[in-house]
Amino acid sequence: MSQGKTALVITAHPGDFVWRAGGAIALHARKGYRVKIACLSYGERGESQWAWKTAGVKLEDVKAQRKAEAEEAARILGAEIEFFDAGDYPLRGTEAILDRLIDIYREEKPAFVLTHSLNDPYNVDHPEATRLAQEARIIAQAAGHKPDPTRAYAAPPVFLFEPHQPEQCDFKPNVILNIDDVWEVKRKAFEVLAAQKHLWEYYTRVALNRGVQGGRNSGRAMTYGEAYQRLFPMILEELA
Repeated sequence: MSQGKTALVITAHPGDFVWRAGGAIALHARKGYRVKIACLSYGERGESQWAWKTAGVKLEDVKAQRKAEAEEAARILGAEIEFFDAGDYPLRGTEAILDRLIDIYREEKPAFVLTHSLNDPYNVDHPEATRLAQEARIIAQAAGHKPDPTRAYAAPPVFLFEPHQPEQCDFKPNVILNIDDVWEVKRKAFEVLAAQKHLWEYYTRVALNRGVQGGRNSGRAMTYGEAYQRLFPMILEELA
């Protein structure tokens, strides 16, 4: 068990942490990690296709629906969630958002961070979230930023989760996480996201494909997987 450890997920929109990292969240929550999700927007404009099909729907209604969905999905996965309400399409970082993310790094001292790919020509909100996650990680290390001689902080490893169209995003996975034990939990979280029903089966197929790759590369039976790209080198004492 990993009692006392925290994992941090920094996501542009509510659906992202479910489709791309729901397995990792549920798996580590089950192992005893406290998992915190920093959700930068409600995905109210560009990530809520089904919600906008209702005649007369208002922006506030969509935001409320997506907030409720995200809270329920996070609960199912075993995580807590903090909303920034920064807006989407476009998502634009501000000094206040960056400052709060820096504080979260220092407060939570995460064992690892999950966030978006570095590039995404289809959705500029995603690399903006990654930029904020990276900048906050860097500044959190600076002794002169809100100086506190009692503070202990080490920058955590960062894992980029799989974008919707990985080839166009220069995404090169070098980690495949076996999520067989928590697949049903992740799928249950899918089904909370009523505003994005069109993605339920798509991301089931993605998990199955990554499971095949994981099994072939490990030689162990595996059905469902999640792919990640590790951003910084892994430090080892031996390669085996």
